This record gives sequence, C-alpha cells and structure tokens, in this order.
Amino acid sequence: MIKPNIKNETARLRAVVLGTAESVGPVPTLEEAYDPKSIEHIKAGTYPVEKDMVKEMEAVAQVFEKYDVVVYRPKVIKDYNQIFSRDIAFVIENKFIRANILPDRDREIEAIEHVWSQIPEEQRITLPEECHVEGGDVMPWNDYIFIGTYSGDDYPDFITARTNMDAVIAIQELFPNKTVKAFELRKSNTDPKENALHLDCCFQPIGKDKAILHKNGFLIESEYQWLLDFFGKENVFEITKDEMYNMNSNVFSIAEDVIISERNFTRLNTWLREQGFTVEEVPYAEIAKQEGLLRCSTLPLVRD
Repeated sequence: MIKPNIKNETARLRAVVLGTAESVGPVPTLEEAYDPKSIEHIKAGTYPVEKDMVKEMEAVAQVFEKYDVVVYRPKVIKDYNQIFSRDIAFVIENKFIRANILPDRDREIEAIEHVWSQIPEEQRITLPEECHVEGGDVMPWNDYIFIGTYSGDDYPDFITARTNMDAVIAIQELFPNKTVKAFELRKSNTDPKENALHLDCCFQPIGKDKAILHKNGFLIESEYQWLLDFFGKENVFEITKDEMYNMNSNVFSIAEDVIISERNFTRLNTWLREQGFTVEEVPYAEIAKQEGLLRCSTLPLVRD
C-alpha cells in the first residue's frame, strides 16, 4: 500500500516513480515528435540514443539510493518512450490524479499499474475527458496550486499546449481549500526558445521560499510579476532564454536543501550552492534534447 502525500515541491522525498529509457525505440519521425526541440534534434541528426539516456537515468537512480528514496520504475514497453513519468500523473495532498495526456501516450499510464493499484481506491482520481492536463504544468505549493495553461482560441493548433482551463477548474473543485493560480504560457510548435512546454519549463519553487523563473515563458507579464512578488526578487534566480532552452528550471528537489541538477548548469548550480543548497550534479544533457529534464522524468508519490 502506498499512502500518497505531496503538499509542495521540496519537502523530503520518500517515494517516487522514475521514468525509464529502456527500449525507447527508434528515432521518431518528424510527424511523431511532440515538441519543437525534439524536431530540431531529429533534423540535425543529434537526437539522443538509448544507451546514453539509460546511463543518465541510472545516475539519478543512484542519487535516490543515496538518500534512501523508494524508487518505482514503469514496466518497460518495447519501443516506447517512457522517460517523462511526470506527464502521466501527479499527486496533490493524498490524491493520485491520472492526467489526460496526448492520446498517443495512453500506454504510459498502463505501465505504472503496479503503482496505481497500491493507492487506496478512494484516493485515485481520473479527471473527466475534457480536462487536458500534464503533471509538468501542476505544482502544489502549500496553500497554493500553481498550474500552467493556455486558453487561447487556437489551443487545438498547438501540440505544445497540454493543460486547458477545464482541468484548472476541475482541480480547483477537487481542492476547494487551496488557491489555484493559473498562468498563461507562451506556446510555439516550431521555436523551442519561444515555447514553454510546461510550467516547470519556465518556473520552479525551490527550498522554502525561493524560485527559478524565466520571464518570457509567461504570456501575461502581470502573472510573471505576481510570482516575482510572491517569492521576492532577492529569492528568485532569473534564467536567460538559452538557459530556459536548456531546461535550467527543470531541476528536482529531494529535500528543502538538496537539489538534483544537470552538471552543465554552471551559473545556476553556483548560485544554488551560494544559497546553501547541496547540489547533486548528474549528466542529463541527452534527455534534455526532448524538451524535458529532471522534474519531467520524476513523479513524486510521498514527501514528508
């Protein structure tokens, strides 16, 4: 039995689902790609290969082992990308919520049936079909739930628009005692530097009161400003367009003072250490080519 418990992004992690890069299958065709960054690497012939990605994920598994975190892995489906476990489900409080993701990816949730079946039945939630949501857009932060969304009329035209307002409303109804705050994200099917695929691609809370933030990821300046004021400018690490493109905001907290980060994020990692964080550096640059990084490939189940 797993007793899900997630109140925020940074409390001490006890159990997590880490995706898998085993049997990811051949390089996708351009038509099969879900985001502009993958498309860029497919065209350039630099799309990541399986053995490199398996090695990168093993490095993360070793960090979890070091901190005594219970790690679940998806059942391996042959020739199928199962790296980004964050997209397929998320936990808020004691509820395990299945995400309604791109239809092509339905099998990913089946591959964590061994986790889903250990959650008490009354704590398993499946949202109505019209609610589109992916875990990368959902961030519980104590009394708040931050959600990235896109509500433009052209929503259906963007394969990069993953969470709609129906989902925001449904989550507010599930957690009436929380303040749900939605943020409109900038979307592009073609330019990875102008595309915030999920909220965690341009923002993430860290520690007790700090955050990583990228202004251009937000369509509405006042919403970006709200976050800046909420955390306080002195507590915010602002990332550049190139750093957003390289996924600098997509690190992952094991505890309020321990963060897993990509080893090439020199400027960020230096700042984190100056702020008193322990930074566990791992190689993750190959996986990053698919517009996802450490937060995207982890699904936290239990935090203290």
